[in-house]
Amino acid sequence: MKSLYWRISLSFILVLLLVGASYVYITAKNSQEYYQETTQKLNSDVATYLIKEVNPFKNGQVNEVALGVIMHSMMAVNPGIEVYILNPEGEILSYVVLDQLVKLKSVDINPVKQFIETQGEQFVLGEDPRNPGGFSVFSAAPVYENDILQGYVYITLESEKFDSISAQLLGSYWMRLSLNSVLITLVVGLLIGLVLIAWLTRHLRKVVDTVEEFKEGNLLARVPASSSDSDLAMLGKTFNSMADTLLKNIEELKNVDTLRKELIANVSHDLRNPLAIINGYVETLQMREDKLTSEEKSKYYKIILNSVDKLTKLVGDLFDLSKLDSGQMPVKMEILKIQELIFDSSLKYELLAGTKEIRIKSSICPDLPPVQADLYLMDRVIQNLLDNAVKYTPPSGEIELEACAAPGGVLIRVKNSGTGIPKEDLDSIFDRYYKVDKDYKGIEGSGLGLAIVKKILEIHGTQIQLESDSVSYTEFQFVLPT
Repeated sequence: MKSLYWRISLSFILVLLLVGASYVYITAKNSQEYYQETTQKLNSDVATYLIKEVNPFKNGQVNEVALGVIMHSMMAVNPGIEVYILNPEGEILSYVVLDQLVKLKSVDINPVKQFIETQGEQFVLGEDPRNPGGFSVFSAAPVYENDILQGYVYITLESEKFDSISAQLLGSYWMRLSLNSVLITLVVGLLIGLVLIAWLTRHLRKVVDTVEEFKEGNLLARVPASSSDSDLAMLGKTFNSMADTLLKNIEELKNVDTLRKELIANVSHDLRNPLAIINGYVETLQMREDKLTSEEKSKYYKIILNSVDKLTKLVGDLFDLSKLDSGQMPVKMEILKIQELIFDSSLKYELLAGTKEIRIKSSICPDLPPVQADLYLMDRVIQNLLDNAVKYTPPSGEIELEACAAPGGVLIRVKNSGTGIPKEDLDSIFDRYYKVDKDYKGIEGSGLGLAIVKKILEIHGTQIQLESDSVSYTEFQFVLPT
């Protein structure tokens, strides 16, 4: 009973019962009104016929002898009618009823006048003198003597006995109506409704079963595809899409967790090495300070400073990447000439490249449009790319640095010769936690430099592209918007 199907079915049954009861009530009421209106129209001339046969007034007074005649004739023909003699104001002067139990002294004269004016064509109910607050169908006619209105003959067509018998028959009628028609209709409607509900909710049950299976741990559970465009079919498609996304996110979290562990190991290793070097040479200086020559001391200090620089750069990269991820890195966009920045960066790395006999070939197209960028961050991007290229270009290799106009901005390209990047690493090389296979002699370490490059370019509304044949070259390029 907790399932949606049974809840909908129960609601449908209750609504169907309510509709059925309303139908029976309205039908019975309309049938009763139909009978009353038919009875009134059929007997609308009864009061007129009575006056033609017997005048209930004589010399302005009620003719008791005439009432006796009415008693013997009318009551013998139809004991269900009751005859009342009214004065022009509606006061009851006399009456002919079986048990003499009349409770009202007068009746509302307006319905009587309305009946007489419409000659009984309009259905109207009058007050029942034997039932205060009750109404009955009637026939009425005015009584004149010497062209003077003496009063009215008011004949109710539904006596108290008639009401009692009618109530009994009405109950029986309701019973027959319920059993014969309404009950059959309800049963048939119920069966059809339950089948329709089952058919309409079939896809929803599949969704519920799939969600339950998914909750139990089967992450591959999916709602069967449906060609329908209904809301339930869309619900199934939405769940499948959500499940695919959730499964993808779980896999990504697993990968991120694995890469995070690798990053911690790599960073720990990168931090430990320079710290160990610094510690070793500082201890050596302390222990053998008097025995070391000036050249040896200078050499040791230089090694210590280089290790400190490595630590500073690594810690700086970690902080910068953290700021970029959290959106805390200050960004100051300005209009600048990118060719000047590229030229300065090229000069900075020529000396470093020269130590490995690497040639940096700069190609800056004329008339480059100014770009909108953060000077510090863009300098960081170009330096990281050049540093990466110099680091992994073999001796006597070549680095190409190019800047040319492109649709929507300026294309910047950094290409270096070498063995390139394995194809299986191309899609993951920019991940902040990614580490290329240790057997590969190309890019090593934590990969923070390229992760920082990607994040900075995303802030500038562009993406970095990577190409490599895994044999002879690696190329990074991006379009900086103008």
